[in-house]
Order: sequence, then structure tokens, then C-alpha cells
Amino acid sequence: MSDENKTPADQEPELATDAGKPAAEADTAAANEAAVDPVETLMAENAELKDRALRTMAEMENLRRRTEKEIKDARQYAVTGFARDLLSVSDNLRRALDSLPEEARQSADAGLAALIEGVEMTERDLLNQLDKNGVKKLEPEGQKFDPNFHQAMFEVPNTEVPNNTVVQVVQAGYQIGDRVLRPAMVGVSKGGPKEAPAADAGAEAGQTVDKSA
Repeated sequence: MSDENKTPADQEPELATDAGKPAAEADTAAANEAAVDPVETLMAENAELKDRALRTMAEMENLRRRTEKEIKDARQYAVTGFARDLLSVSDNLRRALDSLPEEARQSADAGLAALIEGVEMTERDLLNQLDKNGVKKLEPEGQKFDPNFHQAMFEVPNTEVPNNTVVQVVQAGYQIGDRVLRPAMVGVSKGGPKEAPAADAGAEAGQTVDKSA
């Protein structure tokens, strides 16, 4: 019998077979979906969300700390340039006082004595104002030489103090916060006993000094 002579009834089994294929595939896909545990899926999603939240919180905390440090540094070191310019004023006041011999001070009349006192008061007030803004004058005399704070200009033979002890200050040094604003120009001892091991603590402290001011 040819295909043209087939009746619709003869063709029904073939159509039914073709129509059944998509239904079987859908049943298989549904079975596969049912095999996935929804609890495990939720737990995996929860773990991923938790990890993202923790990372975000850590980033925000780091950002907060950086911002706080930047604000603190900005406040503390905002006057760095202005303070450095004022140091020359302090230097000139000190030179004016040091240039006056002690004999002249003792024999000064009332007018000269008042002038000397006025210059001294001006110097003290200037240093006090700098101190209020975080600028402190270094007092290195008698201390171990520290290259973080001091600049050696010459050596002084001295057998009474350990080597590399600051015995003379040529120009005062200053620091602002933990940064060196200007190192002190000093003379250091030479020819004395060797440094005691305990003096190493000062060198360790100097290693943490920020010299970027």
C-alpha cells in the first residue's frame, strides 16, 4: 500500500509517537530539577551573600580608618609650611640675645634692660604659640646623636662623655607631631668612652620618626 493510500487512522500511531517525545523530555527535566535540594541551594546563596557582606564591611572599615588618619594628619600638619617660615624669626631673636655679652647685660641701663626683656618675652611667646600648634623645640644637648633629629656639623674632643654625644647646639631643631620640621645642627663629642648598649634604645625610637614634614 502506498503512502497516498494510507488512512488517517493508519497515521495516528506515528503522530502520537512524535508528540510524546517533548513530553518525555519535560518529565526528565522536571525530575532533574526535583533532584536538586532547595535547602542546599539556599545555604549556598546565603554563604555567598554573607561573604559579600563581610568583604563590604571590611572595605568600609579600612576606608573609615584611612579617612580618620588623613583628617588627623591634615589637622596636625596643616601649619607645617607656616611654622617652618616662623623658625627664621625665632632664630633671629635668639641670635640677637646671644650677641649681647653677659657683661653688657649686667651693666645695662633701664632702657637696654627693658629691650632685652622684651626680646626674651617675644621669643618665649613665639615658642609657646608654636607649641600650641604641635611644634616643639628639640633639646638635644647631652643626648646621644640621632641622625633622625640631629645634623652633625663638627666633632668636639671630649673624654668625659661617651662618643657621639651632643655637646653643642649650633641651630635649634624642631619637630611637629612625629615628623621632623627641622633637624638640630649640633657638635658631637669625640674621644670619650664607647657608648653603653642601653643607648641603642634611642636609635630604635628614632627609626620610627617620620621625616616627611
